[in-house]
Amino acid sequence: MNDSATSGSGLRQRKRAATRGAITATARALTAERGLNGYTVEEVCEAAGISRRTFFNYFPTKEDAIIGHADDDVPADIIDEFVAGGSDSPSGEISPTLFRDLVRLSLQLSEHMSASEEETRQLIAVVKKEPQLILRIMGVTEQREAQFARDVARREGVPADHPVVQMAVVLLGTIARKSSMAYFSDGNTRPYQELLMENISAASLLFSQPFNTLETTAAEGHQ
Repeated sequence: MNDSATSGSGLRQRKRAATRGAITATARALTAERGLNGYTVEEVCEAAGISRRTFFNYFPTKEDAIIGHADDDVPADIIDEFVAGGSDSPSGEISPTLFRDLVRLSLQLSEHMSASEEETRQLIAVVKKEPQLILRIMGVTEQREAQFARDVARREGVPADHPVVQMAVVLLGTIARKSSMAYFSDGNTRPYQELLMENISAASLLFSQPFNTLETTAAEGHQ
């Protein structure tokens, strides 16, 4: 593929992402104002400047539009950089820089989150108004975590169900959620990155403590 074709493909992807973002922002604003049943898809289309057909090309329902697309939260170039960071390690072996690069990835994603902070606050307000959307959010979260596992596995050259890959997904996902809950809580004045690094440092300290698997197993056997 030549450079012009690659550039054209990238431009189309950005346009699609921009259209998806506009639909989601409009749907969230209308939901926050009127509730989920207080407006129609046609009103979303009119406010976003798109056709009904375009809406359904991107989202099957209003609820899906409100939650947003699973691909829109993680810029492809950031993931590509993360995956490339494991290229110096033999495929199938966990690279010695994986944890460091996961922390760096988390910080990069936090910068992206800061750029869309108002949208996140708007989504929180929408969910408070329409709590039934939580199940859909959980579904999208599972999709994102499954894709993250595939990205980590691709970087390391191991299966997506590798225990280190799965632990990376669980640990980073939990830390991100805990940090976000603290950041968006009423009265918080601390930056998200500070909260994130505090939680990552706490996890790093905990898991850096030595333990002997055989001794642990033996102790459990005597109980």
